[in-house]
Amino acid sequence: MSGGSAALYTFVGYIMAVFVLAWAANRLLKERSFLSEYFLGSRSLGVWAFALTFAATSASGGSFTGFPSKIYSHGWVLALWIGSYMVVPICMMGLIGKRINQVARISGAITVPDVLRDRFQSPAFGLMATALIVFFMAFNLVAQCKAGSLILKTLLEGVDAFQQLALSLGAVVGDSGYCAGVDPQYLLCLMVFGLVVVVYTAYGGFHAVVWTDVMQGVVMVVGVVIMLPLALYQVGGLEKATKDMAQMLPPERGTATLRTADGAYVVPAGAWLQTEGRVLRTAAAAVIPAAGAVEGVAVLEIATPHEVERLLGESGRFAEHAIVQVEDIATAPHAYGSDAPGSYVSGPGPSRGAADGFLPLSLAVSFFFMWAIAGTGQPSNFVRLMAFDSARTLRFSIATVAVHYSLIYFPLIIIFCCARILLPGMEAESDRIMPAMVVFLTDNAGVAWLGGLLVAAPFAAVMSTVDSFLLMISSALVRDVYQRNVRPDVSEENLRKLSYLCTVCIGVGAVVASVNPPQFLQDIIVYTGSGLAACFLGPVVFALYWPRATAGGCMVGMAGGFLVHLSLYAAGSVVNGSFFVPVRVLNMDPILWGLGASFVATYVGCLVTGEPEEGLVRKYFYAE
Repeated sequence: MSGGSAALYTFVGYIMAVFVLAWAANRLLKERSFLSEYFLGSRSLGVWAFALTFAATSASGGSFTGFPSKIYSHGWVLALWIGSYMVVPICMMGLIGKRINQVARISGAITVPDVLRDRFQSPAFGLMATALIVFFMAFNLVAQCKAGSLILKTLLEGVDAFQQLALSLGAVVGDSGYCAGVDPQYLLCLMVFGLVVVVYTAYGGFHAVVWTDVMQGVVMVVGVVIMLPLALYQVGGLEKATKDMAQMLPPERGTATLRTADGAYVVPAGAWLQTEGRVLRTAAAAVIPAAGAVEGVAVLEIATPHEVERLLGESGRFAEHAIVQVEDIATAPHAYGSDAPGSYVSGPGPSRGAADGFLPLSLAVSFFFMWAIAGTGQPSNFVRLMAFDSARTLRFSIATVAVHYSLIYFPLIIIFCCARILLPGMEAESDRIMPAMVVFLTDNAGVAWLGGLLVAAPFAAVMSTVDSFLLMISSALVRDVYQRNVRPDVSEENLRKLSYLCTVCIGVGAVVASVNPPQFLQDIIVYTGSGLAACFLGPVVFALYWPRATAGGCMVGMAGGFLVHLSLYAAGSVVNGSFFVPVRVLNMDPILWGLGASFVATYVGCLVTGEPEEGLVRKYFYAE
């Protein structure tokens, strides 16, 4: 069988295992209390289940799609950017884990808004938390769905049946309406990804998510551990890769005119072209009319002399589109890193738009705190902390998750620094570098079937995050809005039906929104992760540990963190021309300002809103 088909069969086997686990989890739903089991797994997670579901949920599409894209684009400096992620387990589990589990058990809470509502007996606080969770999770779901679709697309590109199905879908969709201009291959993969994740999440509930997370957590580590030696061997070793990167200049983006004398011609995105000793790659597809030319085609020009020489020596690289003539090339260098080699192996790393580089030292420091703090303030992780069974499970899981992260993030930096040499010219579609690297490594090693397993690693990361977010949004709407505020007496059977329906509808909505997603995944993930932390961390810490905390004060703190964080991103739209390039006051990430505002506002708000109810203080801060 062909390499693409072999990888596909391996991947399909993985998906079938996911559905088997979902079926097994559904059996538990029929034996236990539905809401507690469907959304929280009956608070019965042991060490391995708890540790791996926590790790897999945190290691999202950003870890295996956006993060590799950043490494590929900016080089070794990403080691500083991600360095603090190894301390997220001790920060989050050590600071919040045991206490939030205790409070949730005392109150009988099933969701994060449940905890906040019952801690203060404040329905308004619960609804405010629900609204913020839905707002940020909706953004993140779109990013994750795009990541899953890109991974599938790269795996299936060499499969004939996939090509035929995509062509048929393109003919049905056409060039009008909501899907106009969308790549039919991407659209088909999006539909498949959405179907798989929505079905097993809706059918199996929390235990399906946990059990698949355990499998996915193992697959992630195995995939990365296998990729590392393959990448180092094919690049010639880490020393050679670093020396080659030290000579590199960032590629230049620009436009060109494409012409052909042989009739109309379609030039796909990613096509290699050369003219007069210059090497270019198209950043977007272009249609050249018969006996004419197309102007303003987005291109990427390789700027490193030794890389240009090497590529020109590979004549087969340019043979497919040899009839295309390139004229009127106009490119612009990076704002930082184009004047001399070495920017890929030293800080602050190359940057297209920032004259002081990608990661100046002050920003690196703020990111070090940002990851540790943002990871600690994620409601999706709070849910996991509410579900473990004992303090012993928590202690052992801290070490397990830290080792798991170390086995993923450090090797990824090396692998995708190697990708700069092995797969040049991917900047225009760098979010696809992970699956593209998998296919490249396994094909070259003669083990194409292994590509299905390795692609399952990033796909597993995306699935484990999407299923958790689906359940969080569904639980927020079904439990925190409908049952607790609209119909407290609703029957368990109706709750079951509504939970299934809500999970399916949210999944379908996320897929529809992902048809035309934003370009860069990691930017969305950084915004949503830091925004959730700015909103939730301060109020949650005060609610868990300070008897003097009040609902009004915590709500003020939550709103203050949200508004300060959002305003710095919104100001970026005006100052920097993009919402996802925020204003960084004193060159520090917006999360630090949002958190500062949230903690101060919560403290002051609690002091000015009167004394808390004595019964609530005794309930949560005094042993029986």
